[in-house]
Amino acid sequence: MPTASFRAESRAGSPPGDDLEEDEFVWDMVEELQTHGINAQDIAKLKALSSIPHRKEGICTVSGVRMTSRRNLLKIKGMSEAKVDKIKEASQKILGSSFQTGIQVSDKRKRVLQISSASKSVDNMLGGGFMSQSISEVYGEFRTGKTQLAHTLSVVAQLPPEMGGASGKVTYIDTEGTFRPDRIRAIADRFGVDPEQTLENITYARAYNSEHQAQAGIRFAEEKNFRLLIVDSIMALFRTDYSGRGELSERQQKLAQMLAKLSKLAEEFNVVVLLTNQVQADPGATMAFAPTVKPIGGHILSHASATRIMLRKGRGEERVAKLVDSPDRPESEGSYKLDEGGWADV
Repeated sequence: MPTASFRAESRAGSPPGDDLEEDEFVWDMVEELQTHGINAQDIAKLKALSSIPHRKEGICTVSGVRMTSRRNLLKIKGMSEAKVDKIKEASQKILGSSFQTGIQVSDKRKRVLQISSASKSVDNMLGGGFMSQSISEVYGEFRTGKTQLAHTLSVVAQLPPEMGGASGKVTYIDTEGTFRPDRIRAIADRFGVDPEQTLENITYARAYNSEHQAQAGIRFAEEKNFRLLIVDSIMALFRTDYSGRGELSERQQKLAQMLAKLSKLAEEFNVVVLLTNQVQADPGATMAFAPTVKPIGGHILSHASATRIMLRKGRGEERVAKLVDSPDRPESEGSYKLDEGGWADV
């Protein structure tokens, strides 16, 4: 059986013998700051885990430096205002101006990857598949295929682009204990790839509380070649850790912090971020054909998710995916079914 091969590229040390292709995503590793006068000790401080209080990840790229506020950089032990100013100035020289022309933005968008849902109807709805550099949220009632989608994408992401994949590895954060290796094997068999190698390319983390979940969501940045980050599901642990109405404000604040980090990672490392979400009854649904359920997480989650998809049961084995919100696609629907090979055409 064929196996997928992966390459990660950076200007600070590409694999020997590998030449960059024009359409490959390239990022500047934080070590590049040394070429602009930043010493290795200060770069090590930027990369160190927990170097910033209340922050559980280091800074691995020059873009990460730009995305980190001056205030947070000053919280790193041994970082003076002069050092932070010099680091910020160096990152500006490497990355250039924050302002870009529309053509430059268009060129950057050409780097966006798409991972197929394994359903042609849903892919057509999405304009090709789930996109990188942003967060996609999928919500629905039980047995609509949220976790099955996560398993399906875990395999498809490893396939080459001509098969709907992104030739990359996967990080899977499981908050409900529903990840099943045997499902991965069955889906890998469907696509004709080696099941054991497919499992080897999935980094799995079982999260038991919302803080652990937030930490696990960042750790994948320490590895290379990842193209998909899954959190299944995003709100399960937040609901149990912050159960009372009096804790709602704190819950939403912690959720907002985690989503901001995931959004930065999606853009910084050009990865697809997929969040599955639970639903609750919507007492305000008074219109005749209005949905009787709504996703949990409130406005914080709705604003963070660039793409939102609602799943519901159809007739018989059919399931329906409705594109509720998207920055570049109209509201529409697609159909799929669930079988041994994951999501599939009806």
